[in-house]
This record gives sequence, C-alpha cells and structure tokens, in this order.
Amino acid sequence: MPAATNKADLIAVAEKEFAKLDGLMKTVSPDVARRPFEDGWSIRDVVVHRAHWIDLFLDWYRDGQAGETVYFPAKGYKWNDLKTYNAHVLAERAGVDWAAAQVEMKAAHARWTGLVSSLDEVQLYGGPMKGANNTWTTGRWAEAAAPSHYRSAAKFIRACLRAA
Repeated sequence: MPAATNKADLIAVAEKEFAKLDGLMKTVSPDVARRPFEDGWSIRDVVVHRAHWIDLFLDWYRDGQAGETVYFPAKGYKWNDLKTYNAHVLAERAGVDWAAAQVEMKAAHARWTGLVSSLDEVQLYGGPMKGANNTWTTGRWAEAAAPSHYRSAAKFIRACLRAA
C-alpha cells in the first residue's frame, strides 16, 4: 500500500526509510554482510539487489518518456520469472564487496532522489507512468522502487543481525 500521494510525502518517506537502512548498513561487518541467511541471500545480496531495482525503475521511467518499449521487469523476463532474473542479477554482481554495495545503494538513492525532485506533482501523480501499461502513477512506481525496498531491506538486515 503506497504511503505517499504527493511529491513532498514521497521524498519524506524515502529519506526516512533510507536513513534507517543506511544506519543499519553501517553496523554490518563485511563478514556478516556476505554470510548467507534466508534462502541463501546475504545482506550484501539484498543491498545490491535493491540498488539494481532502483536503477530498473529509473530506466523504465526514461524509456517510457522517450516512447521506447518498457520491459517489465527487464528485457527477456516476465514478472513470473523474478527468481531467475534476481539470480541473474546476483550472479552478475557477485564480485561487488560490502563497501562497494553500500556505495552503490547510496548512489542509486541519489539518482532516485534526483529524478523525483525534478518532477512536479502532475508528472508524479497526474496519471499512469508512460510505458508501464497499467494504472500506477510514476510516484507509485517510485515509491515501490525505493522507500518500499528500503523498508524490506532494513527488515531483512535486522533479522540477519538477530540470527548472526
């Protein structure tokens, strides 16, 4: 369920959730970050994955605005292929260490913030996102891509730290 219905709330919820995630990431040692936990996923995996999905959203937005085909979730994959797609993402990013994963997340958040800050209320919530082929607004997609992912990543990290 989306928490934001306007630009100010969207940015506020993103900053709040990112601050929580960033604070948690700072408490994780590199050895714990790489340790497999739930379903074999590590904290590093989750952070790399979430940063990737922010960039997917940014690509979807850009492609839709350019009138190009928007592939959901990515070219060659359907929503029911997410396990396969996510495995591909993690394999592709396997060499990213914990410090770099944190940098990637911060950079993805900055790119997300840059886009959202540059859009007005109508661009964010005035109608469906171009190319999405559904009724979700750009603001709703943006919330799903960042603050929602920050919440789930923070929840995962807290659970892993309790289990460590």
